[in-house]
Amino acid sequence: MSLRRPLPSDAPTRSAFTLLGLQAEAEPIAPGLHVVATPIGNLKDISLRGLSVLAAADAVLAEDTRVTRVLLAHYGITTPLLAYHEHNAAEMRPRILERLASGGALAIVSDAGTPLVSDPGFKLVEAVLEAGHPVTTVPGPSAVLAALVVAGLPTDRFFFEGFLPPKATARRERLSALAPIPGTLVFFESPRRVAEMLADAASVLGPRPAAVARELTKFFETVKRGTLPELARDFAEAPTPKGEIVVLIGPPLETAPEADDGDLDERLRRHLQRLSVKDAVAVAVQETGLPKRQVYARAVALATAAESVPGDGER
Repeated sequence: MSLRRPLPSDAPTRSAFTLLGLQAEAEPIAPGLHVVATPIGNLKDISLRGLSVLAAADAVLAEDTRVTRVLLAHYGITTPLLAYHEHNAAEMRPRILERLASGGALAIVSDAGTPLVSDPGFKLVEAVLEAGHPVTTVPGPSAVLAALVVAGLPTDRFFFEGFLPPKATARRERLSALAPIPGTLVFFESPRRVAEMLADAASVLGPRPAAVARELTKFFETVKRGTLPELARDFAEAPTPKGEIVVLIGPPLETAPEADDGDLDERLRRHLQRLSVKDAVAVAVQETGLPKRQVYARAVALATAAESVPGDGER
């Protein structure tokens, strides 16, 4: 890859891209399908190799050509764009296979992040491989991994579910099926449904630690952390959020069935400092394995005792 300063009259060619005011000549790429990860928000997160492949490809297959055109224009890339999405995938796949059979080099991107994660790219890759054409990856940004590393939850094992069903009954059933998985659960969710999703997750999965990541890599990036009941209350009381959302839920809480009364009281006092009696009981039941009725009775007794202790001004 060579760099040169473009003259005022220079126009970027199909085999070049512009970076930091310099025009770079893209290296030729081999025939086949090149799966290119693109930024999930911040355009600076594209890799140099990704830019080179996008510039050198015969065409770029885009989930939404309007979104991808912004990225290409930002880096002075003029490679032709072809729409490839769930609504035209069946029609486009044969045409794509024809171009590959004739020695074409095509790149595929999603609107943001790594293709094939919650988009129709998987079926295309499957068809391309079955036809005997090479598939190459150009790795880079991923909303799943970006959210996972900032959530503060276990990263040694995780399960990506994508979007849960929009209907409450089906959503709870799916959450119940996911409950035993011994790893962090990762979901994409619509801003309009995130409050309902968190409420259902709290009901089904209990007080697991969780995080809600919004607008990752963008100016208004936020990550809210807490237990599922806490997050469910926060999002139920707040205005509907905007932007892309990733919800992460920690693995099942470890239990300790042999907990004695002293241990139970210590746990409950600690939880009652930040949780309601109901949520503190739910956490302690999951941690100790003790009957809910027994734990609830102790929690009420401890909460009542704490309320009856006079404050400093009353002494």
